[in-house]
Amino acid sequence: MRNRSPSSWAATAICIAAVVHFALGFAIEFSVDEAHYALYAQHLAWSYFDHPPLVGWIQWPLVSLTSSEGIIRLIPELLWVISAYLVYQVTLEVHHVIQGRNAGYLSTALPSANVCGLIAVLSIIAAPLPHVLAIGLLPDTLLTPLSLGLLMMALRWIRKDSFSTADWMLTGLLLGLAGMSKYTAAFTTFALLAVLLVTPKKPWLSTFGFWFAAGIALIVISPMLYWNWLNDWISFKYQIAHGGGSTWAWRRVGAFIGLQIACFGPLLLMGSFIFIKDCLRSQRAVLLALLSFFLIPFTIFATLSGGGSLPHWTTPAWFCLAPFAGIGLAKAWAIQQRLAIRLLLITQLMLCLLGFAFVLAGGISSAAIKSNPIADLYGWKLAGQKAAQLAQATKAEGIAVQNWTLGSRAAWYASPLPVFVLDQRKDQFDLWFGQLPVGASALLVGWSGMVFSPPVGGNWAFEHCEPLDRLEILRFGQVLSTFEFSLCRNWRDGSQAP
Repeated sequence: MRNRSPSSWAATAICIAAVVHFALGFAIEFSVDEAHYALYAQHLAWSYFDHPPLVGWIQWPLVSLTSSEGIIRLIPELLWVISAYLVYQVTLEVHHVIQGRNAGYLSTALPSANVCGLIAVLSIIAAPLPHVLAIGLLPDTLLTPLSLGLLMMALRWIRKDSFSTADWMLTGLLLGLAGMSKYTAAFTTFALLAVLLVTPKKPWLSTFGFWFAAGIALIVISPMLYWNWLNDWISFKYQIAHGGGSTWAWRRVGAFIGLQIACFGPLLLMGSFIFIKDCLRSQRAVLLALLSFFLIPFTIFATLSGGGSLPHWTTPAWFCLAPFAGIGLAKAWAIQQRLAIRLLLITQLMLCLLGFAFVLAGGISSAAIKSNPIADLYGWKLAGQKAAQLAQATKAEGIAVQNWTLGSRAAWYASPLPVFVLDQRKDQFDLWFGQLPVGASALLVGWSGMVFSPPVGGNWAFEHCEPLDRLEILRFGQVLSTFEFSLCRNWRDGSQAP
């Protein structure tokens, strides 16, 4: 460590993690969400049923050239590298703010800004869940560097006497791109507004630049607004219902918080606690406003988790917390409180490596384990190819599945065959492929990881289904899953008597 600068160590750590992401990107097939957003790129539109369009638009150049998962995954890998770099840069800015405004109130001197940046980067690399988003492109993968960019602009606002027109322009562009990435970018906008509000001596509401930035943001998100206007605002209605979840329960909130600690690691929490304890002595309002880039989205998601939520939704918030945690951890390291930091860092890195090995091995399949989540990452390419062959041989109208999560991989790997989801819930597949025509035949694809009763008899069902073939997916000698293919005839959509 003495022979190299902290910045060079940070760059080395980022490069090592990026190489691991690159290797894993070629080793596994698309997950359900990756395939869904890659289909966005195949069916370009102003927006989509469940998310804004940027996650599809950004993939379009590569998807139009190749179907290789490893090549397409270069996009999330690059976004992760940019996010890690921004964590380092934001840490330097936060360090400068603390030293300039808080120096007289610190119990001990802070380590150098570069050391704080290195530890902030290491705390992100040691967090297990962000590696998933570094390999698979999700809207949160996009929102993470954009949120860090807005946090950087907030720090620039605090440090500078006034914002230039270029600063406002960049802020508006970042806000617009964040809105085109995911609707929850609104939470980051609230955090930026909090920073503006705690600096009352700097006028902003009455300035041309602020309204110029707001205009730019509105122009950038206008395609998404236009599409929703044409489609009866279905995306907003879906997200409101999706965010509300099911019946609210405290136990879900507790499970969510426990899962967050497991997914992002206690190292970030430890560093944040030390930062709050030792660095919030002066200019507390300003630092709390900066911390709201984590606090606002995390609090909202934790509250919504009582009805149900997904752990990766908070990823941009944790990345925005990392610079503060890095400063706290560096401060603890400087005063010889190193054992706990070493243990947590090594433990989290070992868990990440164990997770990588678990994915490459295909998980564990045994009678003692009810489900193997890793099995979902293997076999869909073979199943899609076989489904396409069988559908062509039987002259079926397309492929049928009984849940949208099965439809994404079927549509990607059996492209350009239409895929029909056999439910009464409107979703993106209805916009892409329409409804299965009455009286039509379809190749039904079933997967052992999500078993349904055959859709035969009654309303919203086929007249009969005939089994055609079966495909076992093997990984290092163990059976991960099984696909079953059936030809189903004479579809009834509920308008006919059974």
